[in-house]
Amino acid sequence: MALEPNDVKVYTVNGAAAGSSSSLPDWLTRKRSAAKGKRAAKEHVEGTIELIQGFEFPEASNKIKTTPDGTHAIATGTYKPQIRVWDLDQLTLKFERHTDSENVDFVMLSDDWTKSIHLQNDRTIELHTQGGFHYRTRIPRFGRSLAYHSPSCDALFSASGNEIYRLNLEQGRFMTPFLLEDEQDDIQGVNTIDINPAHQLFAFGIDGNGTVQFWDPRSRTRAGVLRLPANNLITPSFDNNVDPLAAGLSVTALASRPDGLSYAVGTSTGHTLLYDIRTTKPFATKDQGYGLPIKSVSWIEGGSRMAGDGMVLSADKKVIKIWDRNSPSVNFTSINPASDLNDVHHVPGSGLLLTANEGIQMSTYYIPQLGPAPRWASFLENITEELEDQTTRNVYEDFKFVERSELQKLGLDHLVGTPALKPYMHGYFISLKLYDTARVIAKPFEYAEHRERMIRQKMEKLAETRIRSSTKQIPGVKVNKMLAEKIQRDEERTRKKEERKKRKVHQKDSAEDNTMDVDGEEDHSGSEKEAPTSVLTDPRFSKVFEDPEFEVDVNSREYALLNPSSSSVAQRKGFGDRGKTAVEDEEEESEKMSSDGLGESEDDSGNSSDSSDAGELNKFDPRARPGQKNVRAQEAYNRSKQQNRISNVKLVPMRPQTGANGIRLSAGTDATFGQRRAHSNVPSHGGEKHPSRAKKASVAEDGGMEMSWVPSTDPQIQDSTEGSRRGKFGKQQDRRKGVERFGAGMERGGEDPVEISESDRKGRAHRRQGTRSGSKNVFRRM
Repeated sequence: MALEPNDVKVYTVNGAAAGSSSSLPDWLTRKRSAAKGKRAAKEHVEGTIELIQGFEFPEASNKIKTTPDGTHAIATGTYKPQIRVWDLDQLTLKFERHTDSENVDFVMLSDDWTKSIHLQNDRTIELHTQGGFHYRTRIPRFGRSLAYHSPSCDALFSASGNEIYRLNLEQGRFMTPFLLEDEQDDIQGVNTIDINPAHQLFAFGIDGNGTVQFWDPRSRTRAGVLRLPANNLITPSFDNNVDPLAAGLSVTALASRPDGLSYAVGTSTGHTLLYDIRTTKPFATKDQGYGLPIKSVSWIEGGSRMAGDGMVLSADKKVIKIWDRNSPSVNFTSINPASDLNDVHHVPGSGLLLTANEGIQMSTYYIPQLGPAPRWASFLENITEELEDQTTRNVYEDFKFVERSELQKLGLDHLVGTPALKPYMHGYFISLKLYDTARVIAKPFEYAEHRERMIRQKMEKLAETRIRSSTKQIPGVKVNKMLAEKIQRDEERTRKKEERKKRKVHQKDSAEDNTMDVDGEEDHSGSEKEAPTSVLTDPRFSKVFEDPEFEVDVNSREYALLNPSSSSVAQRKGFGDRGKTAVEDEEEESEKMSSDGLGESEDDSGNSSDSSDAGELNKFDPRARPGQKNVRAQEAYNRSKQQNRISNVKLVPMRPQTGANGIRLSAGTDATFGQRRAHSNVPSHGGEKHPSRAKKASVAEDGGMEMSWVPSTDPQIQDSTEGSRRGKFGKQQDRRKGVERFGAGMERGGEDPVEISESDRKGRAHRRQGTRSGSKNVFRRM
C-alpha cells in the first residue's frame, strides 16, 4: 500500500532544501571564501549536511548518471563545458575534464568510469578513456539523444531529421542509418532513444506527430508504431479556426521496464503514459500539472526493502513526482527543487535521487520510505533525525528586506544595481550589518529612544507587581486606567440600579399575585436577561486598554475641551504641562477677585444698600481655602483682626483716681495690683483703726518683698471694702447683668449688649445687584 504524500519524508543531503518555500537564490545558498595567498575561491553551500563534497558546476549541469558498478557518479555541465567524476566511496570529486563544446548526452561503455562516449551540441562525438580524450568524429545533423547497443557494439544517435545514425565501435566506422518513415505525417526529428534490456527492442520517440516507433535490431526494420491519443492530451483551443493538433504532440522521454512488456512515455504536454506493448491503449496516465515537457521518466525497481514493485518517476523542470502505476492519481511523494531541472537519476536499489539542474549546486535527495541508503552512504539511515530541522532553518537571518522608499530614507538608494542589494519581488535584500549601520547614521537617537522605551516598559511591569491596598487593580488594563475605572464605576452603578428596580418589581408582583406555571413552578422567563457585554471585556475594544497608541493624553487641549472639570483639577494639582495664556491668566485672576469679594470698587460698595452685609458674605477666610493665596485679601483680613483686638483692650490709668477734695477714690477694676495695694494701705475717714494691717509687706535685705494677705472677718473692714463700691452719695451701685466678679475687685464680662439686625439674623433675602459674577468677568443684570 502506497503511503500518503504527507507521510513520506524527503531529506536534502546536497544543495538547497526541497520545497517551493525553500527555493533560494544562489547568492543566498553559498558563501565564497578564499585563503590568503591563493587566487582560487571556494564556494560553500549553507546546509546542515553535504553528502558529496564539491557536488556542483560553475554555472549549470546537464546530465548525471552513475556507473553500472555503482562506485562513481559522472555528470556534464558548463561553463566552461566540462565532465566531472566523483568517487562515491570517498564522497569527493575525483577529476574533471574540459571539452570544446557543451554536452547533450552521454553513455558509459564499461562497468566503471574509464570508457564513455559523449554527444556534443556542435554535431561532434567524443570518446573518452581513462587517460582522457581518445577520439572525435562528427554526424551530419545536430544530435538530440544517444544510446548504446552492447550485443552489436553499435552507438545510436538521433538527430533533427528522420535518420538514426549508427557508429560501430568494433569496426570503427558508421553503418547504414535507420530511416524512419510515417505515412500520415513527416518526421521532424527523434527526441529520445530507448533499448529494452530484456529483448533489445529499439524504441524511438518522434517529434511532431506524437508516435513511438519500435525497431527490431536483428532485421533492422520497423516492428510497429504506437500512436498517442492527441485529442486527450492537447488542451482544446478557444479559437475555432485553430486546430489543436496543428501545434503537434512530441514524445520527449522514454523508459522501458525490465520485464520487457511495459513502457513509460513522456510527452511535451506534461503527461506520462504507461503502455503494455500488447495493446494500443494506455493503462495509466499521469499529469504533472505544469504543462511543461517531461524531462525524464524511469521505473524504480528494487529488492524487498523497496516501497513497491513498479513505482514510476516522472519529472519536468519544475517538479519530481513518484507514483504507483496502479494508482496514478495519488502521488507517493512530490519534490519541488530549488532550481529548474535538466535531468534526474535514481540510484538503483536505493532511495537516493541525483539531479542535474540550472543552479550551481547539484541536489541530492534521500527518501527512506522509497528504499535504503546505498552502500557508500549507509550512514544516512542513522542521521535522518538530525535532518528534521533542515527544511525549517532560517537562511535569511543575516539579511534584511527593504523597499525602495525605505532605501531613500536611509540614504542607500545609490546602491541600486550594485552587488550590495539583491533584487527580490518589490524590494531588495541587504546585509543586516549594513542596514544597522545606515539606520544608526540616519537616526542617531533611535537607540536612546528604544532604550528609554524599554526601561519604561520594565518599570511599568514592575509597578504592576507592587501591592496596592487603596486601589483595586483591573485585570488586563495596562493603559487608560482612569477611563477603565470610570467605566467600571458606571457599570456598577447601572447594575445596582437595575437590581433595585428588579427587586421592587419582584416585590410588587409577589404582593399582587405569584405567577406559577402549569407544573407549579414559578415563571422567570421575563425576569432573567442576558448580562450586557462590558466594554472592558469586549475584544473589539481590547486595544484601547492594552496598546499604548490608544492612550488618552490628559494634557491635550482636546481633552480639556471635552472634560473641563477634570482638566482644571489636573492643572491645579500641577499635572498640566501646557502653560497658561495671558487671557486665561486674566480670567482666573478676575474669578478669584470676584469670588473673594475684593473685585468691587468703593463706589459699588457705597451705592449698594447692603454693602456691609455683602462684605460679611464675601469675607475672605484663609482657613476655608488653605491652598489659595490672595495678598490683598490677607492684608484686609489681618487689618480687621487687629482692629478688633484693639477695641477689646481696656487701658489701665497711670495714677490712682482722686476726688474733688483730693481724696483718692477706691481702686476699681481698671487699677493695677500695686494701685490696689496702695489704696488698701491708706487710712479711711475714721483714721487708722488697725495699724497692724497697714504694713502688710516687708522688704528683705536682698531687696526681695514679702507680703501676706489674710482675709478678715471684721464687719468694719467689710464695710470699708463695701464702702469703696458705693457712689458719691453713699449708695451702692447696681450690679450689671452678665458681669461676674472674682478676687478683689476683679470682674469679667459686662460688655454692652449688641443688637443683631434682622438681616444678620436671617441672612440675605435677595441677590446683590451690580456685582461681578464668580465665573464670568461680566456684570449680571437682574
